[in-house]
Amino acid sequence: MSARILSSACLKGHAVRYDGGSKPLVHQAIERWRDEGRLVAICPEMSAGMQVPRPPAEIEEARTGADVLNWKARVLENTGGDVTEAFRRAAENALALALETNCSFALLIDGSPSCGSGFIYDGSFSGERVRGEGVTAALLRRNGVEVYSDGEIEMLVERLGEA
Repeated sequence: MSARILSSACLKGHAVRYDGGSKPLVHQAIERWRDEGRLVAICPEMSAGMQVPRPPAEIEEARTGADVLNWKARVLENTGGDVTEAFRRAAENALALALETNCSFALLIDGSPSCGSGFIYDGSFSGERVRGEGVTAALLRRNGVEVYSDGEIEMLVERLGEA
């Protein structure tokens, strides 16, 4: 079988985002991969028991998912709640699923404190973006899974030799 791809469930149209929405990614490669059974969907936060909807969360002080994994930053809700443990558990669940299903690649929604791989928000809840990755993206990369954002789907298609 061709390479399997772990995918953010919201990119497949599942209403699992913090606000109860989704961010369906429409692309012919997505359709082909789905038809071939190569996509493995997960919402890391929901896998860790977080509800939908839920308060927005960001990694504090413009830190990154790697900082969270290294206990150098927390993931906080805009209400002040500390959801660091849930985000760490969510990342571990995503990694376990990737390993269990032989996913060498991941296609994740950018901006998320979990799935962001190119940018995340700075922790001020002001809409300011910073370069960096979320907790799940960081853990997947740390364990050899190649992570691509929804904006990099063409790069993933090319990497898979399907261009």
